[in-house]
Amino acid sequence: MTTTAESPDTGSAAAPRAHCIADSAGGVTFDVTGAGRPGAALVLRRRGTDPGPDVLLPLTPSAKGLLRAVLPSTVDMAEGVWDAYLRFGEGAEQRLEPGTRDLRALVDREPGPDADRVAARIPYPGRSGELIVRSWLRRPHAETGTIRVEEDAVTVHGRLYGAGLATGATVEARLRGGAGRVHRVPATAEGDGFAFTLAYAPLAEGLDAKEWLWDLWLVNGPGAPAVRLARILDDVPLKQVIFVYPGSRVGAGVVRPYYTGANDLSVRVDAARG
Repeated sequence: MTTTAESPDTGSAAAPRAHCIADSAGGVTFDVTGAGRPGAALVLRRRGTDPGPDVLLPLTPSAKGLLRAVLPSTVDMAEGVWDAYLRFGEGAEQRLEPGTRDLRALVDREPGPDADRVAARIPYPGRSGELIVRSWLRRPHAETGTIRVEEDAVTVHGRLYGAGLATGATVEARLRGGAGRVHRVPATAEGDGFAFTLAYAPLAEGLDAKEWLWDLWLVNGPGAPAVRLARILDDVPLKQVIFVYPGSRVGAGVVRPYYTGANDLSVRVDAARG
């Protein structure tokens, strides 16, 4: 996996760019070129109908022609997609383009055993070449690892951060929009992590739509809150275009695991053709 990347040149030479360095704790350093005028600040703004407050980062001189802003890992950024801007004075803003992105510290990242939360931030270029920061913040966090796909089941290995795996832990497959339909399988301790095997047949039984989507949650013992299974501890911001798994014909459907746009692990059942 390439972890230090040069973004495509989709804007003008005068457009401000931010060279990004991600650290293993979840922080990001931005070195901005072409800011053009003094007093600028870097603004991160979350997309959505309820974005919440902006994150405002002061820019200070770093090297010749560079202004630096630092997003510490201790800043709580809500989960989601954040757009990056330069702000000049009162209200004047300009979009930032990504420069080089050094993401080497994110490869095979492993939070410490005492971490009470997992914060992950990955800067990357959007479809129009704009700088985006994808943020996750989870307490606790169930990180997926190796996924082994067979004809009639999928076996997933993972790690739980922020809690120990309890006796009686289960994984729930919850049918999205399925009026509470749930299929449960045991999650067993394996080394310093956990594993579970999810048979496909119960997920395809009674298929009556073009597709069913099952979201996967770890329930760490009776009465414990559910933790969404996801893969966020690496340098890949959009898993669904990189990690593509084969499907298996089961009854009237084709079943395959997949990652959502938020890098959460789910299973889809598509109505089989013919």
